[in-house]
Amino acid sequence: FSNNIRNNFGFLNRADESGIGKADKLFRQQGRKVFKEVCPMAAEMITNTVQNAGLKIDQIQRFWLHQANLNMNLLIARLILGRDATPEESPTILDTYANTSSAGSIIAFHKHQDDLKQGAIGVICSFGAGYSIGCVVVKKR
Repeated sequence: FSNNIRNNFGFLNRADESGIGKADKLFRQQGRKVFKEVCPMAAEMITNTVQNAGLKIDQIQRFWLHQANLNMNLLIARLILGRDATPEESPTILDTYANTSSAGSIIAFHKHQDDLKQGAIGVICSFGAGYSIGCVVVKKR
């Protein structure tokens, strides 16, 4: 949990007459702080998930990451791999679909998995407000 992303229950009372025009009823985010906090958290979650699956990072052929912004994806991949990822290792769909929230990693998976061979292993990772992060290791049949 972080106060860098807040809503103050605006989704519950923004439409109420007392909430109209009130800035605290809108979604607020301190983007630079979120970036600095979420990127290492996502990289750690991915690394731990891969290790808990009995695998090593170098066994992962593809990382389908949450598509919040390109700089986030580049940094998360760099933290995981210890180097810059190739576009094949960590594909992006931001240029076509922009930020679709947590659906971005699934869209990236859908658009960028046909070329993988049987037995290839990848990781899908998304995150959201409140700093919830989820990822799953997948293997192509």
